[in-house]
Amino acid sequence: MVVTHQYAVEVVLTRPATARELDRARHRVTFAANADRTRLMTVQRGKSPGRALHRLRHRLDTVLPIDVLTTHYPDRHGRVLLNVVLSRRADTQLRREAAALPRRAGDVLAERITADLARRQRQRRHRLESQMQRLLTHHTPEEVLACAAGHLLQAASTALNPPAFPSPTHAPAAPPSGRSHPTES
Repeated sequence: MVVTHQYAVEVVLTRPATARELDRARHRVTFAANADRTRLMTVQRGKSPGRALHRLRHRLDTVLPIDVLTTHYPDRHGRVLLNVVLSRRADTQLRREAAALPRRAGDVLAERITADLARRQRQRRHRLESQMQRLLTHHTPEEVLACAAGHLLQAASTALNPPAFPSPTHAPAAPPSGRSHPTES
């Protein structure tokens, strides 16, 4: 008996998908799109995470501008799996570099991605520390801390209790039949 599992997959698009592209994709796969239509979430069956990503790319590649597919949850080693399509030039260069090491191309790509993510994280931390130093030249540490805490509490409160839109005073009137019409979200 062949056991297949279901994997949560995030689809990152190169640009916002059009309504037509999303409609065509929905005929192939059930998914949820974020507000700006640049990321989708779905569940895909497969014998392994890699096969699930491959199968999903095969189903959606011709209808959506896919940049990256990734497993949404880390595996037991804390890693997520990426599915990317490289240009011929990039693929050739990556394979040459891997052969010269000698290593697998996928391992070389994983190292490059990990190194780039670490570099970006260091840059963000450095930028934050620089901005903090500029703040501390004009404000006391207590003022900066109180302001940051206020912003964090306000963000947490908004996340837990989002405003209800439309407000009751501006809500559209119910149709004459008393039934409400379904709306798209």
